Amino acid sequence: MPAAIETHDLTRRFKRHLAVDAVSMTVPDKAVYGFLGRNGAGKTTTLKMLLGLIRPSGGSALVCGVDIGRDRIGAARMVGALLEAHGFYGNLSGRENLDLTRSLLGLPAREIDRVLEVVEMTEHGRRRVSDYSLGMRQRLGLARAMLGAPPVLVLDEPTNGLDPDGIADMRRFLRALPERTGATVLLSSHLLGEIEQTATHVGILSHGKLVLEGELSRLKADLAPEIALQTDDAARATALARARGFDVLPTEDGLTARLKPGEDARTASASLNRALIEADIAVFAIGARSRSLEGIYREVSPPAPTAAVKAQPEFA
Repeated sequence: MPAAIETHDLTRRFKRHLAVDAVSMTVPDKAVYGFLGRNGAGKTTTLKMLLGLIRPSGGSALVCGVDIGRDRIGAARMVGALLEAHGFYGNLSGRENLDLTRSLLGLPAREIDRVLEVVEMTEHGRRRVSDYSLGMRQRLGLARAMLGAPPVLVLDEPTNGLDPDGIADMRRFLRALPERTGATVLLSSHLLGEIEQTATHVGILSHGKLVLEGELSRLKADLAPEIALQTDDAARATALARARGFDVLPTEDGLTARLKPGEDARTASASLNRALIEADIAVFAIGARSRSLEGIYREVSPPAPTAAVKAQPEFA
């Protein structure tokens, strides 16, 4: 079974600005792949190349084994996309909007019933889109992307603008999509917490380069846990923890002491707590925690200097 999406040194240059720099990524079949990066990292440019909307300056990309450069139409048939701009006709019903796309694709009318059922919108299909909530429009966009049952779905910020209930609902829906439909989901987002709760795999783009990729559970398991600390003397606590071999970082509400790989978190926490108390440093809170996706992201994707960011044109 080939990867759902594969790129090899995919590159896109806009005059003197290198937006995507030799990206080689692999999206496994039936994965929910979280594609992360800051504004201007190159995410949207990469998605547009995968969708055949812009041509790469170099490298190649394959969708379900079909080379986009050699067979752009064949590759496009493998992908359904939900981009930020929906382009629905507000005076038409959801079903009528879907019917326009269905007709263009030459699909049977029963496809509309199928996709509305998948996105749990059957009862709202005859309502005008102008009466839809934002969450309903997002689901209708997903339904349109799934017309014809493409094996790959590319979704750009599908939770953008949703309220907390809408985000939780969309998260549940996206997580279940591969099992329900057999589709692979490439999910671009800036919401790290949502990706962490939704994706099975992640790829992190920084300044046009793919700096990290892999199965999320393995990436997190390979990182040693941390000890979160709150004390009455951060400077002395930092010096003491570093003297005991911890890598210590300041946080908004205290300190983080990183353990060595393989070190038992509970034993290390108890030992550090005892040392702090013996040094007459008051400990307000201490506890071990596993490394989060946010922590991984910040390590591999440092922000660019402000001056450098302002000096370059921004390509998402």
